[in-house]
Amino acid sequence: MCYHVGGVVPEGLISRLISLEKRHPGGEPIVPAASRTARGASRAKVLFSVANDSHNGQSHADASVAHDGISAGVDDGVGGPALNWRQLVQAPALVLNLNYVPLNVCTVRRAIVLVDKGKAELLENHQADLHTVSSVIEAPSIVRLVYLVRKPLLPRKLSKKEVFLRDRFTCQYCGKKAPDLTVDHVVPRRQGGGHSWDNVVAACNRCNLRKAGRTPMEARMTLGKAPKAPDPNPYLILQNRVILEEWRQYLPWTVQV
Repeated sequence: MCYHVGGVVPEGLISRLISLEKRHPGGEPIVPAASRTARGASRAKVLFSVANDSHNGQSHADASVAHDGISAGVDDGVGGPALNWRQLVQAPALVLNLNYVPLNVCTVRRAIVLVDKGKAELLENHQADLHTVSSVIEAPSIVRLVYLVRKPLLPRKLSKKEVFLRDRFTCQYCGKKAPDLTVDHVVPRRQGGGHSWDNVVAACNRCNLRKAGRTPMEARMTLGKAPKAPDPNPYLILQNRVILEEWRQYLPWTVQV
């Protein structure tokens, strides 16, 4: 399905994007977008979900014009959702390193700046265009940096959220996914157990109360697997995000996102 952004973007949009970039030099060339947890959503839902000022009341049949003089239309002939440029520039774009490893997720607006400044090349677009007075700009969906960013794989910090992610939000004693998960120390702290990756597991409230201040052996409970520190994950930036179809060719099939 092809989404076309009709009308004209106000003159000087690209120059304003570049000027905004110049005001904040020296940082990493990537600005992460807000996290989105829905899976399998259509492209239209993705684009609409990241827009803060969507015009839901406008009819697709009409060539409706917003207060800023920009109209949005669809050119696929099947009555898809109309998108205005404000929604499109906030859509997600995948940023790849020079070696094609996913590095971050930014907005279309940021991706346009990277491409315009020669810091990245366009690989895939959102099948939509931004129309200025004198040119047509593709809305990037995937860009690749023209230089290598060396990002060391740091060990993951021990936290309640990371423990739940490692254990897949599953109680390590009864094996059930429970909404009331807690963090349990396998060897209780009062018995000398430390607060480390190999001594903490996710446990439901019922199992945690049953185990109390005892070891699994004393409580006659069995751990599903021995806890250990998770491996560094370079694809953690994609966790709990909507994965667009064109992104999947750059993601290993073993990555759990």
